[in-house]
Amino acid sequence: MISKSDLNPAVIEAQYAVRGEIALKAEELRVRLSTDPKAKDQLGFDTIVNCNIGNPQQLGQKPITFSRQVACLTEYPELLDKPETKSLFPSDVIDRARTLLEAIGSIGAYSHSKGVPVIRQHVAEFLQERDGFPADPETIYLTAGASSGVSNILQLILSSPSDGVMIPIPQYPLYTAALALNKARAVEYYLSESKEWSPDIPKLQSTLDDAKSQGTRTRAMVVISPGNPVGNCLSRSNMESIIEFCYRNKLLLMADEVYQTNIFNPEERPFISFKKVLRSMTEPIKDGLALVSFHSISKGQTGECGRRGAFFELVNFPKEVQEQVYKLASIQLCPPLAGQIGVDLQVKPPKKGDPSFESWSREVQEIAKALKNRSSLLVDSFNQLDGISCNRAQGAMYLFPRLDLPKKAHEEAKSLGKPVDEFYCMNLLLKTGICIIPGSGFGQEPGTMHFRTTFLAPGVEDYVNRFKKFHLEFLNQYKD
Repeated sequence: MISKSDLNPAVIEAQYAVRGEIALKAEELRVRLSTDPKAKDQLGFDTIVNCNIGNPQQLGQKPITFSRQVACLTEYPELLDKPETKSLFPSDVIDRARTLLEAIGSIGAYSHSKGVPVIRQHVAEFLQERDGFPADPETIYLTAGASSGVSNILQLILSSPSDGVMIPIPQYPLYTAALALNKARAVEYYLSESKEWSPDIPKLQSTLDDAKSQGTRTRAMVVISPGNPVGNCLSRSNMESIIEFCYRNKLLLMADEVYQTNIFNPEERPFISFKKVLRSMTEPIKDGLALVSFHSISKGQTGECGRRGAFFELVNFPKEVQEQVYKLASIQLCPPLAGQIGVDLQVKPPKKGDPSFESWSREVQEIAKALKNRSSLLVDSFNQLDGISCNRAQGAMYLFPRLDLPKKAHEEAKSLGKPVDEFYCMNLLLKTGICIIPGSGFGQEPGTMHFRTTFLAPGVEDYVNRFKKFHLEFLNQYKD
């Protein structure tokens, strides 16, 4: 018989707030609502609003038609030989499915461990068009979601319990969990809420030096832009400073750029990739800093989380290091073919003049507009409430509002052994069915409290009404 005491302590130590206690309680309530006819009246709400995770299609975002049509034909190739297919599918869909099947053979077969070569070539073309600099398909790896790629790179560079990685605070809990699994240390650098969640560049060196004085060998720096959970998008000057800092301190730069198409004001704050900024700098930096950047089909207007498709690109990695990355990929055989096809369709969408272009363009624009509108509505609503302040999202699909709660709420939470933001979020769930994540799950400046919410769910007005009613009652209940 196996017991918890027999398990790897690193697994037990790892935490993942996005699917933590509050999310588990939300699922319990969902089951209750679906199986108990009396639950609606007993709970006071009839639905669970999952704003805890960036899962677009679960919350009603429609798949891109072009992508699903090609996926359909690659899953069941016999359809390509049926005469009615030409009347059901646009010609560019049929042509793309044939091209992919010629390269793949069958979606049920293994591919090259780096991913299907023609798809990696398409990724390279996408990167070159995006950045204006060449990309090599041999330094591009398709992965089963960006999380898989991040885990591989961390496994590659972390070799002892004294190794550390600089991560932003607030951060996406994948990073602290992955570091815990690798028995490594998190070297936390803070994002400045008063400066639109930009990193405090002057403090980066002191953070690194403090870690070194405590025996930490820092190996890399993680940057998430556009940001999760705070919705920021770094300026070019910020990025240049980060690149110079990493070069000066011989750190691998890990750029999490999976929200790069979730940009709400591109004229004021466009997405710029770290590779583009790096390649635009002078020697010796532009060819001397190792960079790995990540992109995914799970976010953006694609929202195909369940297909598990993503890629990373290695920049300025020595050949002997690239060989070890390939070894890791080979041990895992290959990423799912459905996800690889999803990547292909993301990086090589229909072009103007193609039969599917008009519908593809309309769908992408509608999704982007809906997200921007929901984000603005939520920010405005939060900022009208006492005890809440919220920065506008520049990108991604999250807001990270700040809470200022009464002293009595703090005392009540302390008596229950809970952080006050967790106490607030659990009460919100139990009273309204809205599931959000406390800021303590992402890390935050000492003395501050936040929560993270997505703005993916339709029916924002209902969300706002439920939230406002709860918040006002909470403040009244615990007023000083």
